Amino acid sequence: MADKETGFISHLVELRQRLIHSIVFLATLFIFCYFFSEYIYGFLVEPYANAVKDDGVERRLIFTALQETFLTYLKVSFFAAFFATSPFILIQVWKFIAPGLYKHEKKAIMPYLVLTPILFLLGGMLVYYLIMPLAIKFFLSFESAGLNTSLPIQLEAKVNEYLSLIMKLIFAFGLSFQLPIVLSLLARIGIIDAKFLKERRKYVVVMIFAAAAILTPPDPITQIGLGIPLLLLYELSILSVSIIESKNSKREREEENA
Repeated sequence: MADKETGFISHLVELRQRLIHSIVFLATLFIFCYFFSEYIYGFLVEPYANAVKDDGVERRLIFTALQETFLTYLKVSFFAAFFATSPFILIQVWKFIAPGLYKHEKKAIMPYLVLTPILFLLGGMLVYYLIMPLAIKFFLSFESAGLNTSLPIQLEAKVNEYLSLIMKLIFAFGLSFQLPIVLSLLARIGIIDAKFLKERRKYVVVMIFAAAAILTPPDPITQIGLGIPLLLLYELSILSVSIIESKNSKREREEENA
């Protein structure tokens, strides 16, 4: 009994140490990123700048509160620091759980730890290079020169609102792109199988576009831009689960023959 309590306490101590290391690493990167926050924000604004550079109108970003730009730079710094810290956090998680796993369990989990940040990055890249430029041009199409109204209607985007929009989209797409990881893990522990996923495909289609409508702004560009990749990832998940099932069946047959 005493040995079990000692082992449990040692695990808690190790967990606390790894949490402290992750928080210190995040805080250090946050301070470092703050000194480059203007450049990081400039990078995030690039899709907007590229989308409006040829429309013949002088564009700018405005702020209407004294502290708005300062708080925006803090958010940008934390966003960049958290993104850069994610691999370090995953490494700490792996070091914590790895000693308690068998060799075949380590081999099974390792690909997911590698694929998680890669899929998140792919989701963010889709937003940055495709979805945001298309969405910006769509919203700008509602500007008016004032021919049919008493005053022209022109966009003057706010600093914090633009940042909130692109950060929301990056996180929404990045997290949504984890769908194959989640479904594959559920298949490995026996909760779902390929047949289950295929039979519920039509319901999943509705759920995906409902989620896309909630997670994105109310425009068809971003909603379709999130919905279609998720459908493709769902089909990829079915393929991945089928492969996992065939490998499990093969291993079970080998164990029975042995």
